[in-house]
Amino acid sequence: MRADGSRQLLAFLRSGGESQAAWEGSLQDLYRRGLEGKQLLLIITDGCPGLPAALQTVYPRVPHQRCWVHKMRNILEKVRKRDSAAVKPAAQAISLASSQAEAVQAFRTFRAQWQASYPVMVKRLEQDLPELLSFFRLPQPLWRKLRTTNVIERCFVEVRRRTRPMVCFVNEASVDRFIFSIFSRFNEDWRNRTLRLFTQAA
Repeated sequence: MRADGSRQLLAFLRSGGESQAAWEGSLQDLYRRGLEGKQLLLIITDGCPGLPAALQTVYPRVPHQRCWVHKMRNILEKVRKRDSAAVKPAAQAISLASSQAEAVQAFRTFRAQWQASYPVMVKRLEQDLPELLSFFRLPQPLWRKLRTTNVIERCFVEVRRRTRPMVCFVNEASVDRFIFSIFSRFNEDWRNRTLRLFTQAA
């Protein structure tokens, strides 16, 4: 995602898992193709441990943002059902704060309220907090898109929707061509949308 909010998918890689080694292979490919990280301002990931570990090897100087949607799921999985309705908005107040200072204060309020009932969950949230608040470094109009991995998750949903009805593929190359066509369509749609917005603004 660029500073103007425009988006582009740069690469994909089929893999048998999400290990650190698998992610390093994908990131090293991007690096070799020119994405050296000098212009990167933020990298957003879900809760998979393999990718953040790989980032420390390939892009160690780029700030890392953890996805709030995935974090909220983790939080709510750890609480009793009767507490979910109160825990959820209290945690959301952290991510939806109007500044980093306000987000830190919202966490302190959350900690004071739930520390006794869920000490492990609160401690884990506190440990992850720096990477959950990295998006505050960038312009406020982009925060909504930078808090989560929703932008890329939509692409994954479309890949699953299109590939599941297929009985089989001839070979791995045919899988790559099929996925490439899906991602190319996303890039084209995003590019056309950006051009329309630019034309309207002009």
